[in-house]
Amino acid sequence: MNHTSEQFDKVIDLCKDIFFKKLEDYGTAWRIMRPESVTDQIFIKAQRIRSLEEKGESKVGEGIIPEFIGIINYGIIGIIQLSLSDESPIDMNKETVKKLYLQCFNEAKQLMLKKNHDYGEAWRGMRVNSYTDLILMKIHRTKQIEDNKGVTIISEGIDANYFDMINYSVFALIKLVVEQENQ
Repeated sequence: MNHTSEQFDKVIDLCKDIFFKKLEDYGTAWRIMRPESVTDQIFIKAQRIRSLEEKGESKVGEGIIPEFIGIINYGIIGIIQLSLSDESPIDMNKETVKKLYLQCFNEAKQLMLKKNHDYGEAWRGMRVNSYTDLILMKIHRTKQIEDNKGVTIISEGIDANYFDMINYSVFALIKLVVEQENQ
């Protein structure tokens, strides 16, 4: 399990680096997005991953790794957006955003460690395209919850689905990047 925690941290560093650089370039322009738009951005990225997995080639030149990073970063944006009120400013202090970003990633990691304990690292035996399918399923669930104005009877909320999408993407990146670096 310690090995998984270290691998998770390497993925955090990869995603954090990109998010923080874009924060410098664009500020918090993403604050204008409603939760449904964040979910749709994640959908676009997951759908592109599935398309690339099925076609085996990219005409744009980018592979699936940047898309999994995008799912993680948009998932964190979604969680941050859900935690803020409508009165929160669009232009936020960058240090505050960095702190919120790291808090979300830490929450995702703690959730992963708990589930990883209970499931015995079953994710290691899964194929990357299964993570893609699970993410797409979570997106459809999230859209249904959003269409129902956040009301559920028995299901977890939107934030729980974002956390699962983040963690499935982390697993994919561990397999695609971290483990490949160690070979």
